[in-house]
Amino acid sequence: MVIDLARLADPRHTAMLVMEMQRGVVGDLSRFPELAEVCAERDVVAHAAQVATAARAAGVPIVQCTAAFRADRAGTHTDNCPFIRRLLRDPAHMLEGTGAVEVVPELSAPGDLESRRHHGFSPFTGTSLDSTLRALGVRTVVATGLSLNLGIPGLCLEAVNLGYRVVVVSDAVAGVPADYGDAVMTRTIGLLAARATAGELVRAWKDGEGAAGPWTV
Repeated sequence: MVIDLARLADPRHTAMLVMEMQRGVVGDLSRFPELAEVCAERDVVAHAAQVATAARAAGVPIVQCTAAFRADRAGTHTDNCPFIRRLLRDPAHMLEGTGAVEVVPELSAPGDLESRRHHGFSPFTGTSLDSTLRALGVRTVVATGLSLNLGIPGLCLEAVNLGYRVVVVSDAVAGVPADYGDAVMTRTIGLLAARATAGELVRAWKDGEGAAGPWTV
């Protein structure tokens, strides 16, 4: 199935979701060196910034979907997931009020919205993100950020379950190992969402020309 990207991501009904592009995840304070390395090799931050600049110019709202923990861990289930248990062995990991939870400067702007969570891997569960998007009249979400291991699949699955259409920016996401992330894009994301490069989306927003992209099944 061929899509018309300009129509699918019409700025009047679209929001850009930036998933965990935070200093403690992919920036100068990253505790995930392998993920940060893949992002650097693939210019993930630069591609996401390219989309964000075009979104702001087109009037597309941007929601920074961030994660943080309280020092006392209130509001966070700490024992129901092996990955979370490992992360929280470090008492200083992604604490509220620290530089680690800030959005990387390349993607941050005063007019952006923020949806912060203290638990889980999806930006929708336990947050007001769905209500925010519906209040904005959003029907399509454009997904960028991290990671293809957990966060992006969770975002896409929940967005689809809630009735949104999803576009994943293929060169503004990453996972580890890199080839596993590529497989997730093909085998999982491709079943849930349309895929487009940053350049295709920017062109669609800039001049309304539909960039064709496949729904792979």
